[in-house]
Parts: sequence; structure tokens; C-alpha cells
Amino acid sequence: MTKTEEIIARLQDALAPSELEVVDDSESHRGHGGYQEGGESHYNVRIRSATFKGMSRVARHRAVHAALGPDLLGRIHALALDLDV
Repeated sequence: MTKTEEIIARLQDALAPSELEVVDDSESHRGHGGYQEGGESHYNVRIRSATFKGMSRVARHRAVHAALGPDLLGRIHALALDLDV
């Protein structure tokens, strides 16, 4: 399973999103810190989930980080999040 597939699976399981888009943006960071040959180091994630209702921006980010878990987060260099209800 790729990191992209892991991200999708974990977020779907934990947050039941109505919309989920995970984009591997690693290639645009070639030559920068954290870049890994073959990609899967930099991600843009867009999630819409009812789970976020009533949560602050920080709480939403924490929910995503908890869903992904420290093991997966430790293998990703950068994670840009766009989170809404």
C-alpha cells in the first residue's frame, strides 16, 4: 500500500468525509528539504466532514493528525490541510 492509499484509508475510516482529495505534491518540492526520490513526501489534503462541525481550526488539524497516527506522519515531510464541514 502506498502512503497516499494509507492516508486515504485512515482518513475515510476516522472522519467519514463527504469529500476527500489527497494530492502528492512532492515533485514540486524537488531539490528542497525532505524531498524523496519517487515522491510521497509532500501532500495537499482537502477534507469536508461533518465530524469537524463545532471544532476549531486547531481541533480539526489535531483530528486529522490523530487519524493518520504518528507512524504515518513520521514518514511524511509536509502535509498541507484544507479542512471544513
